[in-house]
Amino acid sequence: MPRGQAGLLSYGALNHANDSQLKNNPNPGPDALKVIPRAAHNVSRNEISDGALKVLYRLHKAGYKSFLVGGGVRDAILDLHPKDFDIATDATPDEVRSLFSNCRLIGRRFRLAHVRFGREVIEVATFRAAANHADDDIAHDTEGRILRDNVYGTIDEDVWRRDFTCNALYYNIADFSIWDYTNGFEDVKNKRLVLIGDPVQRLREDPVRMLRAVRFAGKLGFTIDDSVVEAMRGHTNLLSNVPAARLFDEFLKLFQAGYAEPTFELLREHKLFGELFPATEFELSRDERYMGFTRAALRNSDERVAEGKSVTPMFLLGVFLWLPIKKLAAITRVEEKMSESQALSLAAYEIVSQQQRRISIPKRFTVPMREMLALQPRFDNRRGKRGMNLLDHKRFRAAYDFMLLRSEVGEVPGEIAKFWTDVQSQSPEERAVSFQLHANPGKQGSARRRRRRKPSREA
Repeated sequence: MPRGQAGLLSYGALNHANDSQLKNNPNPGPDALKVIPRAAHNVSRNEISDGALKVLYRLHKAGYKSFLVGGGVRDAILDLHPKDFDIATDATPDEVRSLFSNCRLIGRRFRLAHVRFGREVIEVATFRAAANHADDDIAHDTEGRILRDNVYGTIDEDVWRRDFTCNALYYNIADFSIWDYTNGFEDVKNKRLVLIGDPVQRLREDPVRMLRAVRFAGKLGFTIDDSVVEAMRGHTNLLSNVPAARLFDEFLKLFQAGYAEPTFELLREHKLFGELFPATEFELSRDERYMGFTRAALRNSDERVAEGKSVTPMFLLGVFLWLPIKKLAAITRVEEKMSESQALSLAAYEIVSQQQRRISIPKRFTVPMREMLALQPRFDNRRGKRGMNLLDHKRFRAAYDFMLLRSEVGEVPGEIAKFWTDVQSQSPEERAVSFQLHANPGKQGSARRRRRRKPSREA
C-alpha cells in the first residue's frame, strides 16, 4: 500500500510506504496518517521528563490536542534516553501562556511558547499550515529561505512543515500512540535520514537543514538518503544566506554534543565545513599535520563529553583557527617587529574578524581564545620567574591543554610538554629548582659570559 493511501489503521496492518509518492505529493492530508498503538512501539512515559508530562497533560485536560514531537520521540524509539522535549498542540501561543504562569513567548520567525520548570525549558509550538492567503504571517527571501512563518493550522498540515521523517513523529498523550504521516517510524528503525517533500525546495527554505542532516547522521549513525545528498551537493553556498548568529548556535550543536569527530568528517565529506570555516578548510586540505592536530582535538572533546567533563567552544575555535592565525602572525611579526605572543594576539584578532562574517562568535569566547593562543610561545621559556609565572595565568590550563595537542603532532618538543606536565605536581621548592635547572630551548649548556672591563686609558 503506497504512502499517502494508508488511512487511520494500526501500524501493523500497513505495508511499506512509497518514497516517491511523498516527494511528488508532499501534503496529502489526513489520509496519510498511520497510528502506531502503544503495544507496537517502545516509547514510555518513563523516558519523558516530569516537566514535559505536566505540559502534555495540562494541555490535554484543557481540551487541546497535545503531542510530544520530534527528537524526543525519535530518541526514545532508539533507546537513547532523550533530554530535550518539544510539544506540538492546536493551542495558540497566547492560549498556552494562559495555562502556565511560568510561560513566556519568544520568536519572530517562529512564535513559540517556553514553559520553564527550574532549569528545564519545554518548548511548545502551535500546529502550522501552509500560507494560502495574502495576509498570512509568512515571508521568504529571494532564495526561498523562510524569514517568518506564523500561519497556524492542524496536525495534518503541521507535519509537512517539519524537516526529516524521523523528526515528524507525534506521541499522543491521550492514548500513548504514535502518529506517523511520513513513514518516519520505519526510517528511524532503518536509520535513514529522509527529507519530507522535495529535497531542493526544503533546503532552499532553510539551508541549515544541511547541517542538521550531518549532525543527526554523526550523532545517531544514520545514513543520509541519496536524494538529500544530491540536493546538498549543489546548494552548500546557500549557507551564506543564513544569519551568522544562527550559524554559531548550529556550531555549538555540531561540536559540543560528544560527536564532534564523526560530524567533522561528514561536514568535510559533504563540502559544508568550508562554508563555515573557509580559512581552516584551505589549510586542512594542504597540511596533514594540521589535520591530525584537528582530529586529535575533536577526539579529545568527545572524550571529555563522554566523561561528563565540561567543554568550551573557545578551545575548538582556537584549534580551527590556529594555523591561519599562526601563518598571519609570522608575517605580522616581521613587518611590525613585535614579539611572537604579540603577533599571535594581533593575528588572532584579524582572523576572528574575518571568521565573524560566517559565524558570529561572542566576545566571551574570542577574547579567552586569543589569550590562550598568545600564551603558546611562553611554554618555550622554562627558566626563572617569568617561566614560573605562567603557571598562575588565568588561561594556563586551556593553553597547556592546547600545547599538549600541539605536542601530539610534533609541533612542540616532547621534553617541553613533559616539563610542564611534571612541574604542575611539584612542591613550590621542587618547582623553583626545576625552573632554575632548565634553560630556554637552544640555550642549554651555554655559560653566561662575564662582562669584560674596558682597559684603562692611563699610561
